[in-house]
Amino acid sequence: MPKVGQEPIRKAALVKAAIAEVAQAGSLEVTMARVARAAGMSAPLAHHYFGGKEALFEAAMRAILSDYGAAVRASLAGVQGPRARLDAVIGASFSAPNFAPEVIAAWLVFYVQARERPAFRRLLRVYHARLRSNLLAGLRPLAGEGAEAAADMLGAMIDGQYLRAALSDRPATGAEAEAALRAHLDLMLGAAR
Repeated sequence: MPKVGQEPIRKAALVKAAIAEVAQAGSLEVTMARVARAAGMSAPLAHHYFGGKEALFEAAMRAILSDYGAAVRASLAGVQGPRARLDAVIGASFSAPNFAPEVIAAWLVFYVQARERPAFRRLLRVYHARLRSNLLAGLRPLAGEGAEAAADMLGAMIDGQYLRAALSDRPATGAEAEAALRAHLDLMLGAAR
């Protein structure tokens, strides 16, 4: 008889292991057995909880997005003013848990897979819409009619920092990425005046 309350703990361990294994492999060509072994479980137990790789990897992407969303909400709590709001969103995007090497590598794989897998594509659309909305809330009072173009540019630059970090030989730091985005934001806002 299974221990009561173990399911959420085991599922979380499998999701964490899936993120790490996808990052290490650089693709979704990772077996359920490999993920289960990394989580300290059997492959049948992993299949019991998720049914298959597709569901497990979708859960991993959801976990990454959920962690990111929580970081953004926490960063936005109590901020006042449009620029502080923008700084909070940028800061959350490059905070240590969200810009960790395994998360960066997993993002790259998930972006590639979104071209072929509708569930991933849908999750990325939700992420992009929320990011754009958060950026627009800060940019509208500062950039006026140029706010939408500026939000699209900043969103692309955030994604670009992840892409660059995933493909770079030199480990990227969140602080460097954040500084680059803030410097570009200063330039954009200066040009908008």
